Amino acid sequence: MTSSIQFGLDRLLDTPALRRPLTGRRVALLAHPASVTRSLVHSLDALATLPDLRLTAAFGPQHGLRGDKQDNMVESPDFVDPLHHIPVFSLYGEVRRPTDAMMDSFDVLLVDLQDLGCRIYTFITTLRYVLEAAAEHGKTVWVLDRPNPAGRPVEGLLLRPGWESFVGAGPLPMRHGLTMGELARWFIATLRLDVDCQIISMQGWEPDAAPGYGWPAGERSWVNPSPNAPNLSMARAYAGTVMLEGTTLSEGRGTTHPLELFGAPDIDARALLAAMRALAPDWLAGCVLRECWFEPTFHKHAGRLCNGLQIHVEDTAHYDHAAFRPWRLQTLAFKALHLLRPDYPLWRDFAYEYEHDRLAIDLINGSELLREWVDDPVATPSDLDALARPDEAAWCGTREEFLLYR
Repeated sequence: MTSSIQFGLDRLLDTPALRRPLTGRRVALLAHPASVTRSLVHSLDALATLPDLRLTAAFGPQHGLRGDKQDNMVESPDFVDPLHHIPVFSLYGEVRRPTDAMMDSFDVLLVDLQDLGCRIYTFITTLRYVLEAAAEHGKTVWVLDRPNPAGRPVEGLLLRPGWESFVGAGPLPMRHGLTMGELARWFIATLRLDVDCQIISMQGWEPDAAPGYGWPAGERSWVNPSPNAPNLSMARAYAGTVMLEGTTLSEGRGTTHPLELFGAPDIDARALLAAMRALAPDWLAGCVLRECWFEPTFHKHAGRLCNGLQIHVEDTAHYDHAAFRPWRLQTLAFKALHLLRPDYPLWRDFAYEYEHDRLAIDLINGSELLREWVDDPVATPSDLDALARPDEAAWCGTREEFLLYR
């Protein structure tokens, strides 16, 4: 088990020498609800107690600084923090990128965001945008690093050129295996940014250590980084279940297990699981799939009884971190459903993250390739593997120089 881990925030708070370069400079914080100390004090409140630090502004990403927005794609307003009396700017409201006026409010931006290790999680895109703005305005960025709870495994197709969006910050696979600090290093190199960026790295993080395999299970409390990210199981499954947002199937929003299960009122989950096992049994490795029934209280199929499958990855007797491949598992469910019911209206056509002209499933995957594979009745699992494996191998080579933890 990982022991004596210190996140970047804890190190900054505990080590005056680390903070010395901030003396006399105006400091802003980009944070969300999971930006907490070991003792679960929010980073804004903890930093505000330091007499040698001058906080002049704060920023909130999607769902807000304090996590005030429950549902997806709901904007947050700017406001003045009632306790610290500083402006809190929303980077998921009227703007996605910080404005000139926002950038004028600080000299150094501290980024303290807990990520889930998945390309589509919008905190990654917000990190890119603030790094680009800092380069343009000559500002300094410090990333207070936190664990990638999904660990180091890599999975999925690389985002293709031209498919960049708020859920696709760059040519990453769905499951990238980097921390936010490592992603910052990759963004700076890939985008050729001339920016003063420092990573306050973690101490004691062992990404391959059991039982958390990325998250220090048993040592640090889990706090939802977004409202529907309630636990480690969701973080492990998310690189697959997030694709459900681009479908008519429920991803479990409105239940107590969002993004750990999927289903709909008009599917036969038992038949679906049997078809998945027949198509590619090895894609179901590392977890347990359980047929279940659920009734969402809001979001898709609200108030209707759904038949579906729950992905169980919390049981140490059955969870295999190296074998579990959530992107392939969820893709296989789509494929099996199409083979069982070729006319099933699977793909959801709606405005997704401010994109109106492209299907959500394509934006989520960073190209049309996955949807085309699902829709092709003769395409096999080995065909998708032939597309994904070279991308995954290439990414493992690309990311090597940016790793801070071995």
